[in-house]
Amino acid sequence: MKQYIVDAFTNKPFSGNPAAVCVMDKWLSDESMMKLAMENNLSETAFIVKEEQGFRLRWFTPGTEVELCGHATLASAFVMLNFYEQGSDTVQFNTLSGVLTVQRRGNLYEMDFPTFELKEIPVTDDMERAFGVRPVRAVLGLDLICVFEDEEQVRTMSPDQSLLVNIPGRIQNATAKGTDTDCVSRSFCPKLSISEDPVCGSAHVQIAQYWAGELNKNDIHAYQASKRGGYLTCRLPGSGRIAISGEAALVTVSDIVAQF
Repeated sequence: MKQYIVDAFTNKPFSGNPAAVCVMDKWLSDESMMKLAMENNLSETAFIVKEEQGFRLRWFTPGTEVELCGHATLASAFVMLNFYEQGSDTVQFNTLSGVLTVQRRGNLYEMDFPTFELKEIPVTDDMERAFGVRPVRAVLGLDLICVFEDEEQVRTMSPDQSLLVNIPGRIQNATAKGTDTDCVSRSFCPKLSISEDPVCGSAHVQIAQYWAGELNKNDIHAYQASKRGGYLTCRLPGSGRIAISGEAALVTVSDIVAQF
C-alpha cells in the first residue's frame, strides 16, 4: 500500500503538523494499524479504505485509535484530492465522529467538524502544578482548555507530562489571547502517548469555539505556538458546526512493504 507523509496547517515542508496517510484496498487488523502507527511515531497515522458507502477514515496515534483528528483529516483530504479524486474539490469521509466533508478552496482545505458542548470547570491546584502557571479559567469539552493571562506564558511554559495525565480532558490545551492572531495555543497529549501535538485541528474545534464567544466574532485566526508552529483559520456558522481551514505540503510518498 501507499503511504504519504503530509505536513498539515502549513505551506512548506518540515513545519506544521506531520501525518502519515495510508490508502488501502482493504482493512488491516487493528493490531497491524497500531503497529504501523507506532513505527511511524507521528502524532497521527490515518488509514483510508473505499467502502460501499464511500471512503472510511480512521486515525491512530502511537498509543491508541482516536475519534477525531483535524490535521490527519486535512492530510487525508490533500492525498485523496491530489492523487485519487483529482477531478473533484470535495471529499467526504465516514468516521467515528460521523461524516466529515473537506472542500478545497484555492490553496486551503476546509474541514467541516461538529462542535462540542463546553462547560466551565474550577481551576485547580493540580492544573497549576501540571502547567507550571496558574490558569485564569478552565473549560472542558472533549479536551481541557486552560486559559492563561498572556500569550508569553503559553509560549514559554514547560508542563510536567506526568502531572498532565492527572487532570481532565483527552488533550490538555493552554491558550491565551494573541497579539498578531486572535489566540495562541499549545496542545499536550500524554494520555495519547504524544507529549505535544505540533498543530491540533480537533483541539481547535473547541479552542476557536471558546474564543469566538469571548471575542464575539465568528471568524477566529489561530496560531499554534509549538516548535514547528502552524496557522488555522476557523469559522463558526452558528449551526453546531465549525469550519477549520489550512494548507498542506507533501513530504514523502512511499510503499509499505512489510507483511502484516
